[in-house]
Amino acid sequence: MEKIFNNTQVAFSLKSDTELDRAYFLFKMIANQPLVRIGTAVTNFALKANLPVEGLIRATVFDHFCGGVNEVDCLSVVDKMYTKGVSSVLDYSVEGKEEEDQFDAALEMTLKTIEFAKERQAIPFAVFKPTGFGRFELYEKLGEKQTLTPEEQAEWNRVVARFDLVCKDAHSKNVALLIDGEESWMQDAADDLVTEMMRKYNKEKTIVFNTLQMYRWDRLDYLKKLHEQAKKDGFFIGMKLVRGAYMEKEVVRAEEKGYSSPICASKEATDENYDAAVLYMVNHLENMSIFAGTHNESSTYTLMELMQQKGIKTNDDRIWFGQLYGMSDNISYNLAANGYNVAKYLPFGPVKDVMPYLIRRAEENTSVAGQTSRELEMIKAERKRRKGK
Repeated sequence: MEKIFNNTQVAFSLKSDTELDRAYFLFKMIANQPLVRIGTAVTNFALKANLPVEGLIRATVFDHFCGGVNEVDCLSVVDKMYTKGVSSVLDYSVEGKEEEDQFDAALEMTLKTIEFAKERQAIPFAVFKPTGFGRFELYEKLGEKQTLTPEEQAEWNRVVARFDLVCKDAHSKNVALLIDGEESWMQDAADDLVTEMMRKYNKEKTIVFNTLQMYRWDRLDYLKKLHEQAKKDGFFIGMKLVRGAYMEKEVVRAEEKGYSSPICASKEATDENYDAAVLYMVNHLENMSIFAGTHNESSTYTLMELMQQKGIKTNDDRIWFGQLYGMSDNISYNLAANGYNVAKYLPFGPVKDVMPYLIRRAEENTSVAGQTSRELEMIKAERKRRKGK
């Protein structure tokens, strides 16, 4: 398979020299671990103290990793990316709100993004997080098979109703819906609920997608069991496959609580697990759809090669590739230029509220070995190419 991800001209075709310089500056900063820690602390403090830093955040990290402060704000980015064949997934990235009115606000916003997606070819998916619709502790309690109090049961019924309303709406508008994965100790309840939604709304085709975090060693077995259920009950499976974003938290909690870690023993084991899930799904495309969310070039090539071997068209609707906005443009834009389905997750929301998301991105870039240096290597190569012209 031809190595296409080194084409920086395609990768950064939408970036002006100024934007390229900003990206270089950002990843240079992120490459410096102590700086990320200090920057995170200072930013959190400044936002909490209502210091006027929003403009600075917007001009630097926010505009690099986010689409805008609201859904309309994102449209210029959506349209711009789509000129290069890269689609968008509008991701309302406000986190950590635990009140009922906040859950309802997240619900309204998700319904709005489904409407947006229905109207625009450039937005093929909507997305939400389970904890956007209900309290973390509630999922956790259910996952541990504890009995809920009558109040909690009423609260859970509201969570189920929110899920159902959104899935029903996506189904009636024919918009695919991605549901994000979170920490393992709340995931069982979320998985059961999403499976219910698949059973209900994925009868004719895949509308509802769950997420498998493949750094968990039990996820391939989970997928195989779900496949048996799907065949028996006659529904389609949609899965977003990712490696996972809560690794440190997972390891720490397992140690604290004295249970064996749900995370694969090594990075290699995670990579193998990810590729095994991709292979399993490609072998069962008759009732599965894949959203391969990955910044890993090798896994991306693996899926491309599988498609080629099996004579699957590059734009087969059952296979999508996804990356986060502001990262791995060399993968996204080169995939699109070669006719594959590719979508960027485009986070949006008020600067203050999206900050936890941005901080996680910065930390993830510092902790994923090689991610930042790869970004820098690409940006350097493109700057050099432009200067050499």
